Amino acid sequence: MKRVGVIGGGQLAWMMADAAQKLGVELIIQTPSEDDPAVSIAQEIVFAPVDDASATGILAQKCDVITFENEFVNLQALSVLAQQGVSFRPRLEALAPLLDKYHQRCYLRDLGLPVPQFFALDEAENIKSKIEYLGFPVVLKSRRHGYDGQGTFIIQDFASLEQKLTLNQSLFLLEEFVPFERELAIIAARSVEGEIVTYPVVETQQEQQVCRRVIAPAQITPNQVAEIQAIAHTLLNSLEVVGIFGIELFLSADGKILVNEIAPRTHNSGHFSLDACETSQFEQHLRAVCGLPLGNPALQCAGAVMVNLLGYENSHSDYQSQRQQIAEIPQAHLHWYGKTQSRPGRKLGHVTVLLDNQNIESGSAYGNGVGAAIAHTIESIWYPR
Repeated sequence: MKRVGVIGGGQLAWMMADAAQKLGVELIIQTPSEDDPAVSIAQEIVFAPVDDASATGILAQKCDVITFENEFVNLQALSVLAQQGVSFRPRLEALAPLLDKYHQRCYLRDLGLPVPQFFALDEAENIKSKIEYLGFPVVLKSRRHGYDGQGTFIIQDFASLEQKLTLNQSLFLLEEFVPFERELAIIAARSVEGEIVTYPVVETQQEQQVCRRVIAPAQITPNQVAEIQAIAHTLLNSLEVVGIFGIELFLSADGKILVNEIAPRTHNSGHFSLDACETSQFEQHLRAVCGLPLGNPALQCAGAVMVNLLGYENSHSDYQSQRQQIAEIPQAHLHWYGKTQSRPGRKLGHVTVLLDNQNIESGSAYGNGVGAAIAHTIESIWYPR
């Protein structure tokens, strides 16, 4: 039986449980709190922060290979373990250009992949010339540790920019604001042998920079699908990745594709795969890191709508009444992460509703059609009026 160490114990690790059982894999989790979701499904737990490399050394003694649920790790410290023979998948060299968002942008640009115009904010005297080049509004991003909208700011004027820079000690990336028509994402996996499989391209819908909904598949042209798949192949092969990556993209009004961000792990945009695909992203990731053949990523239904259940208050409620109503929606599959505390914007669970061909015909699952109606129904139950 393969023993897989997972750095991070949130819902992404928790959602590996069914796949681990199916594949005969034991999960050993490194996570700081006994309240973290994956604690309930782990065979063993190392209680420590994810960036505690000495704890990862203990984790390594308990497992065959180590993978990542999140990327808030200390690569320099982990590299000492790698030199001692600890197996990390994806390899640390694949993570190195991605963890700092400026370095990630540079890597993508140097690969020839399309990205927004960007600058590092490291010299104050150059800010005005950079702003003159980009024009307002601009996007200001923390170079490290930003996720779910944290550390990302849309800036309308120079006074607001100066205020943000004064209040925050972070290193920042400054980039052009892309007036996109839609946001898209693709989940891609690469095996030990270099085989790559991709999931259907999806549309993601954000509010306040947090993903609210995912529609699979995205209603885009075959050429756009092929371009996005090519981006995924180029990136994963260049990094020699083993495992799952999530790639977020912009689709501009004139049909151009731009890469927004890379997540070197399972990703929120792929949660629909748990119920809608033959092989979920979580099973696919475990297959890859364990050296097993990759599974079929194809949809088993015509399409799917995934809605995140986000916290909207500070509470310890388990929202049993809302969950029960949502679960009664036809073809709904509700996943509740078991977090003990709700706060605004926190991901507490998600629900995926499977669509049949009748829903999909003529694009009726998109826009103001069935998909939007399903998402509205779920959100009207979940969020207080």
